[in-house]
Amino acid sequence: MRHNRLRELLNAGQPTIGTHLHSTWPSVVEVVGHTGIFDYVEFVAEYAPFDLYALDNFCRAIELFDMSAMIKIEMPNRFLAQRAVGSGFQSVLFADCHTIEEVRECVRVARPDTPQDGGCFGAATRRMTYMGYGGGPDYVQALRDVVVVMMIEKESAVNHLEEILSVNGIDMIQWGPTDYSMSIGRPGARHSPEVKKVERQVIETCLRMGVPPRAEIGSVDEAKYYLEMGVRHFCMGTDIAVLYEWLRQNGEGLRKAVSDF
Repeated sequence: MRHNRLRELLNAGQPTIGTHLHSTWPSVVEVVGHTGIFDYVEFVAEYAPFDLYALDNFCRAIELFDMSAMIKIEMPNRFLAQRAVGSGFQSVLFADCHTIEEVRECVRVARPDTPQDGGCFGAATRRMTYMGYGGGPDYVQALRDVVVVMMIEKESAVNHLEEILSVNGIDMIQWGPTDYSMSIGRPGARHSPEVKKVERQVIETCLRMGVPPRAEIGSVDEAKYYLEMGVRHFCMGTDIAVLYEWLRQNGEGLRKAVSDF
């Protein structure tokens, strides 16, 4: 079984950095890999179009480099989570959990179906097994090593955060201010003092309880705020946002230059 770089770094207490992709085009994954900088790539499947072939090809590109692949999906989505892991994704980020029961189910779908683990992921012939049937000790360990990340983005999840963080098998937490602001009836208030205060409370609780929080940022400058709080895990940038900003800024500049000539 292929080693899981993200898991290894987490186990060693080392910082991690990733980036988001909406594209499943393997060449874009290779662009990230050729930088030699990122520990993992997150495919934001919650938002982007894809098929099962794309998941396999995404992971084939990942495996050209010393990186892991993470997939973001709506909770708990047993079919998609297990097919993604079978394709080679070594981390699953579950979105939209409201209750501790939903969180437990997310962990269960990503863990092996053994008496010790209490999961529901059985043996299957998929890419991660290199065409073997799976089910052996290495296969079970690979499932134990899948990095399970939970979005905390609903008011009910925030209200039961300590219970959620106590669920065995959660490896990392990601704050979601946009969904949270909607869930409290204040859509669009993700940057408000009220929501930023809750974000800080979530991060501080995670650190106190020993569950690493991750911050999503758009630039290096944004990292300082989180670094000072003790955050050491970051996912920076999104392909479509980077493309949009470049086109907007340079397009406006060129339009002005042409108009002024």
